[in-house]
Amino acid sequence: MSEVRRAYYDDSYRKELKAIVTAVNGEWIELDQTIFYPLGGGQPGDTGVVIGRDGSVYKVLDTRKGDSNEQIKHQLDTNDHGLKPGESVDIAIDWERRFMHMRMHTCMHLLGSLIPVPVTGGSVGAERSRLDFDLGEHQIDKEDLTKRINVLVSEAHNVVFGTITEAELDERPELVRTMSVQPPRGAGDIRTVRIEDVDFQPCGGTHVNNTNEIGVVRISKIENKGKRNRRVHLVLE
Repeated sequence: MSEVRRAYYDDSYRKELKAIVTAVNGEWIELDQTIFYPLGGGQPGDTGVVIGRDGSVYKVLDTRKGDSNEQIKHQLDTNDHGLKPGESVDIAIDWERRFMHMRMHTCMHLLGSLIPVPVTGGSVGAERSRLDFDLGEHQIDKEDLTKRINVLVSEAHNVVFGTITEAELDERPELVRTMSVQPPRGAGDIRTVRIEDVDFQPCGGTHVNNTNEIGVVRISKIENKGKRNRRVHLVLE
């Protein structure tokens, strides 16, 4: 099986695409290329629609990685769809939801740059997101964080994508700040996200091209999750 083309990396802003069905397993289908981001790294899988050649429209309820790196599975709202391998389909993501995830994910990188301690967990959401930090003796304040993160947003830093080899990452372990999620190994070079003059780390998520697309941010709550752990919630106004 050839590896699926991840068109969401070529252009995260692309909303529609033509694709070929490569595999069918009940309500789950696979395609030769996709703009649907699969669940991973704290970011939800994309939703949207698949349109068959007869014009039938099927909702995509979720997108997941398969058993191997070559697979991305799209969950339709029915297993009685009649789609077959080799069939051409049109696909379209729920763009409003995806763009919220892009804004949020980039914003979470900004938040991480302001709190220089390991990240123990996180979750990207369209309405709200969170990052958990192994804070130790470091002190944080939600009003101060809100002010500082909005400064970074308004400075309009470009977001640049690249790759790093596993060997290079081994030489720079400080780039991996997430304790709970490690970059995938054994699949070639690892994707990186650089917010110019602010942050650089391996990341497989989708992001905006410039921080000014994030809009106004508010740190809504800081929770105590243990002796050292603090959970920081953020929303987009």
